Amino acid sequence: MLPKSGSNVHLAEKDSFIQKGFVSWIRKNIRKRECVFYETGAREGICKCGYPKTHHVDEAIKSEDHTEETWNKDGHFREVPTDAFGDITFGGLGKNTSKYARVSTDSQPVILYQLLTEQWKLSPPNLLISVTGGFKNFYMKNHLKKMFRRGLVKVAQTTGAWIITGGTHSGVMKYVGQAVRDYAMSNSTTQSQMVAIGVATWGTVHNGNVLVDPQGCFPANYEMDVQGQGHLSCLDNNHTHFLLVDDGTIDGCGGVEIELRGRLEKLISQQPLGNKESGVTIPVVCVVLDGGPGTLNTIYNAMLNGTPCVILEGSGRIADVIAEVAILPLNNVTISLIHQLMKKFFGIAYEKFSDFNIIEWTKKIQDIIRMPHLLTVCGIIEGKREDVDVAILQALFKASRTSKSVGAGWERQLELAIAWNRVDIAETEIFTEESQWKSADLHGAMFSALIGHKHQFVRLLLDNGVSLNDFLQKDTLKQLYFKAPSCSFLCMLKKKAENMDQGLDPTTLVTLVYKEVQELLGSFIKPLRPPWATRKRNSRSRDETSISLQGTNQEGSQRPLIEDTGEPRRDPGRDLFLWAVIQNNRELAEIAWEQCGDCLSAALAASTILKKMAEEEDDEDEAKDMQKLANHYEKHAIGVFSECYDCDQKRAQRLLVRTLPSWGTTTCLRLALEADAKSFVAQSGVQAHLTQIWCGELAVDNPVWRVMICMLFFPLIYTGFLTFSRDKVIQREARNSEEMKNIKAGTGSKLRRTYKAPDHASLQHMKPLSCSSRLAGFYSSPQVKFFWNIVSYAAFLLLFAVVLMMDFQPTPSPREVVFYIWVLSLVCEELRQLFHDPDGLRKKAMMYIQDLWNILDVLSIIIFIIGLVCRLIPEFFYTGKIFLCMDFVVFCLRLMAIFTISKTLGPKIIMVRRMMRDIFFFMFLLAIWMVAYGVAKQGILIHNETRLGWIFRGAVYDPYLIVFGNIPTNIDNAFFDKNACSMNGTDPLKPKCPVLSGNHIPAFPEWLTIFLLCVYLLFTNILLLNLLIAIFNFTFQEVQDNTDTIWKFQRHELIKEYHSRPAAPPPFILLIHVYRFVKWCCPSRKYKEFKEEFSQPEEEELLSWEALIKDQYLQSTQLEQSQSSEGRIIDIAQNVTTITDRLEREEQGSSAAIEKRLARLEEQANQSAKALQWIMDSLRSLNDAATEAPILLTADGESSEGLRNMPEKNKGGFHISARQCQYPNTKVVRFPVPEEKVPWEVCFTSYMPPHYASEDSGDHVDGSESEALDNYRNPGGRTGMRGRGALSCLGPNLNVDLVLTRWRDSKRSVLEFLAVWDESQAAWALPGGPVQSGENLPVMLMKVLDQKLYETINTNIKEGTKVKQVFEGYVDDSRNTDNAWVETTVLTFHLDRTSPFMDTVATSHGSSQTVQWQEVSGKAQLCSNQRDNLRLIAKLHHRKF
Repeated sequence: MLPKSGSNVHLAEKDSFIQKGFVSWIRKNIRKRECVFYETGAREGICKCGYPKTHHVDEAIKSEDHTEETWNKDGHFREVPTDAFGDITFGGLGKNTSKYARVSTDSQPVILYQLLTEQWKLSPPNLLISVTGGFKNFYMKNHLKKMFRRGLVKVAQTTGAWIITGGTHSGVMKYVGQAVRDYAMSNSTTQSQMVAIGVATWGTVHNGNVLVDPQGCFPANYEMDVQGQGHLSCLDNNHTHFLLVDDGTIDGCGGVEIELRGRLEKLISQQPLGNKESGVTIPVVCVVLDGGPGTLNTIYNAMLNGTPCVILEGSGRIADVIAEVAILPLNNVTISLIHQLMKKFFGIAYEKFSDFNIIEWTKKIQDIIRMPHLLTVCGIIEGKREDVDVAILQALFKASRTSKSVGAGWERQLELAIAWNRVDIAETEIFTEESQWKSADLHGAMFSALIGHKHQFVRLLLDNGVSLNDFLQKDTLKQLYFKAPSCSFLCMLKKKAENMDQGLDPTTLVTLVYKEVQELLGSFIKPLRPPWATRKRNSRSRDETSISLQGTNQEGSQRPLIEDTGEPRRDPGRDLFLWAVIQNNRELAEIAWEQCGDCLSAALAASTILKKMAEEEDDEDEAKDMQKLANHYEKHAIGVFSECYDCDQKRAQRLLVRTLPSWGTTTCLRLALEADAKSFVAQSGVQAHLTQIWCGELAVDNPVWRVMICMLFFPLIYTGFLTFSRDKVIQREARNSEEMKNIKAGTGSKLRRTYKAPDHASLQHMKPLSCSSRLAGFYSSPQVKFFWNIVSYAAFLLLFAVVLMMDFQPTPSPREVVFYIWVLSLVCEELRQLFHDPDGLRKKAMMYIQDLWNILDVLSIIIFIIGLVCRLIPEFFYTGKIFLCMDFVVFCLRLMAIFTISKTLGPKIIMVRRMMRDIFFFMFLLAIWMVAYGVAKQGILIHNETRLGWIFRGAVYDPYLIVFGNIPTNIDNAFFDKNACSMNGTDPLKPKCPVLSGNHIPAFPEWLTIFLLCVYLLFTNILLLNLLIAIFNFTFQEVQDNTDTIWKFQRHELIKEYHSRPAAPPPFILLIHVYRFVKWCCPSRKYKEFKEEFSQPEEEELLSWEALIKDQYLQSTQLEQSQSSEGRIIDIAQNVTTITDRLEREEQGSSAAIEKRLARLEEQANQSAKALQWIMDSLRSLNDAATEAPILLTADGESSEGLRNMPEKNKGGFHISARQCQYPNTKVVRFPVPEEKVPWEVCFTSYMPPHYASEDSGDHVDGSESEALDNYRNPGGRTGMRGRGALSCLGPNLNVDLVLTRWRDSKRSVLEFLAVWDESQAAWALPGGPVQSGENLPVMLMKVLDQKLYETINTNIKEGTKVKQVFEGYVDDSRNTDNAWVETTVLTFHLDRTSPFMDTVATSHGSSQTVQWQEVSGKAQLCSNQRDNLRLIAKLHHRKF
């Protein structure tokens, strides 16, 4: 317990240190506002700031006669370190703990973002959701509440979003908190925490005093008192973080936080999203539920800033008003319609609205509808319910789709979808049938998906055109490894690099990875290098293999050598697969495996790598996952190869021995052996190939008895008694040739052209074997070698037995000498097996000592050497014979190895080996009982026995014999014989007698010894022996199903051994060993492996066929999974969920549609009643022409009055920029002018626009009328502003824009125009400016154009040549007022490429960042007016826009 306590103390000290650092940072960076001027307010003793007199510093309290200044909210505050921060714990069930801080209204958003991400350790969001709407007395219907919660939880789960609300337990914020609670209940892990940030006004927080502590509260216990909160608000207990905005007052008025919240949201939206290189920033979306006029202002300002808004239809009030008019044409959204909708959705509150309010809201609603790309209505439309999460993501996609750069918009959408991991949205919104993607356009998205382990997106991108060959270049692969998520393999490499004091740059990391992978695969493969080093490596390995094959071909290879000079193709699928495998990422590895050029070798290599990694892994769970993934790829290899073998046996066997350049020039068979893939090796295809190797040049179907007869009478091989594989091939080719001749004779000349005769090399290769070749092929067959070695070994044992029993003389006889020579030949063969191996001595030695038969070989040789040494020493002659006799036992046991090749006895030997292991551990249990009973019996019967031999007999040997039924006689007086023992233990041949009494009768308690014997027999003979039988039975049942697989796997080693073994059996093999030793310095040939090199066309054809079979295997696997019980259950569950969801949607949709129709019917009935009443009144007073018709709505909801009063010429639209609420670069607000009131012809009695002229001091606003202003009236209609504004004069202000064009190249493929950067608007614009009367061009153009070019254009304008006028007239400018407006003349001048002015246009300004040639197209980044002019330019030059 002490170490645990010490650990807790250490953790507590660490937490305390972190907490002190946090407190220090807070007090240094976070401020609150404090009143510095006390003035009594409405209540005695309370300042106008809301705080009592005691909460003010002494300097703030002035004397009563101090009347120099009065309390000012803007000037009488200062910032001091905050005194409310830390953790807040809410009472009740769950006791949620959140973070909070009291911040000043003037806080820098950067500091607050650091607080959230660095101090509160929040991960930067992939999406920012700003929820706004009803604050109090807000009730949502159950189906909308469920839809909102579920959508918010889903979008938070998939995108990692931050949600920002008002933070109080009321209105919309309460429903957001409930969604956070639902998410927390379904996800117990803290890593997937849903972040909800409440930004509230400090002065409106109920019980805020419990949060105050200058040193911070850790935690502060906050009690929610909803009933007693009064006009204040309690914090919501489900929000995770709170920013309490302090303006220095506690008057209970909200809205203080709006400005700071907006600035914080804007800062977050400017932060990079995920990969900084992509240039994509964090997206922001505003979600609106219910709400009043303040919410309308929030929506309006958000959309002006480019933030998309999602309106939840059916949530009430302003949200429903906007949802109602969003589907209507803009001309139909009139003041009267807004009147009716406000009355419908606001109820009693409508009576408090003035006419000016309705006009202002109508104007703002019209501006909102005018931005449909930023407005999304989510609800029940035509009976179909939309999901909130889909609506939010689609709103962001819709906003990004209308960005200035279309390509950048699509890329931003894709980056957002990847960051949110919403592949469903990407499939429906991005990768549509209309979209056409190039591989290069998707490389950035592919990199982000791989680094983020978004396997669904990786598959989607590959399906939509990503080429791995183009994507996975040198630098990309380096960055993939360098930026890959941390895993045990990469951590191990980093530690190795640190130990070697080696910097770990991307190139070094990739090199270390491939080196480590080579070590995991085995030392038998050639060095693996990154793909950029493949060409050099492959050319070198191909030369080495060519040399090896030439040597093999001279030994009688079955294939002709085909020289290949082509470069092997690079396999990017292998590199990506290797990257995924070392991270133990199953999903990405599966996708990469499907892209591999050689899937069979990749699966076997992955199985090898993962099994080796699992052995070195310390984490047991991780090791199990690696082992599971290794078995998965072994299953893949089995499936692909079995499909290949079923399709074409010959091709499938070629896959086993094909040299693999991508995996160190090894083979699939060797990788399977290294991976210990027993099931793969046990396949019939692999076994058939091993059988062919086992038979060598002989045919597989030769009976064993024929082979053995030919071993004794070898001339029979020339008589056809045995069949050779070459003979069968020749017969088959002859049959095929005969069939082709018959077909050719029957079909005529057409086939005569297509039939291709075998070439000369093939004919020569298919010649029958010569006599010497048959003899050499017969005796070099591993099968024949094995049989000769069995005969040789039997003769050796017979000679050994004869020597031991009949001819073991002090002086070695000739037979004994022959025996020693024979043993020497066996020793030489063992040494050859140990040293002559391509894996190297170390690898072979490790494998050698793991084989039981090799252990027996080494043991027999060691015992033989000991016995031989003793035999040559006269004093130890007999001892030497004993050792040799024991050696004979070992040699006899070694004879069992001959049964391993037998399909019947081979598996049984495996069972015997497993049972020997079981009985070894069983002996430990038996030994405990034997020793316990033996020592107790010996102690009771014999007194002070000193002879160790007899002690061992009594304590161990006798109990062991009892197990087999040899009951001792000395424990029972009835069978005691004192002549069979020695009284004092002096007779070495007799045991010592038991303790005797005076009359020479045993004195030991007879009942006790008999009882001990009975108990011992009960536990050993009955319990333990039956336990051993049960263990054997269990082992047999367990091994029975796997013995065949294990035997087939071990069969390879036997075949490999005899394949490389010399043809002569011992002792004649000694001659070959001597010959090879003499030739050791210049070996005649290299080691003969089971591998084969193919030409490049053959290689490509084989890999294409393998890829086809792999696709068939994957399809069959998917079909099996879908038809399996588990797959069917999953499908049924998905179908049930879909049907339930659809029924729920239809039910909700039908009820909502019925309610909507009833409301419309009721409204139309009211309108009809009003119309009938008006008709009746009109009939009564026919002479009264001034009777006003009622305001009616058309079927679409439009106002008939608005349509009737609107001039016909202006129904197409009015100026928009000239009616912006805020006049540019000022604080002056225009009078709202809705669409229907823009024309001067329409009566607008309440129209009272402010007056503004920039030459006045400040932003002067004057409501007085001037007679001079009445002489000038804007031809575009009302603007909501009188006066000159920011323009230079009343009336029209003339402006000239020059469109300078050129062809990009001599082929006239692209038309370009000259654009100038406008710093005031922060956008590109056409060069131009204001002109005075009599001027043709603005003087400002001289700053952009060369003076000679300027004069040339000016001259052409005067002469009326070359310069064309494209447009002249009124322009919708944001500076326009009712009395001053801009009129623009657009001129165009085309420059030829041979013009001397071409070089001076762009260089005259001195910076390419302010002057730029851009393409004349719809992608031009200009304002709407200038884009329209550019469209005319394109039409003039016959170009598409």
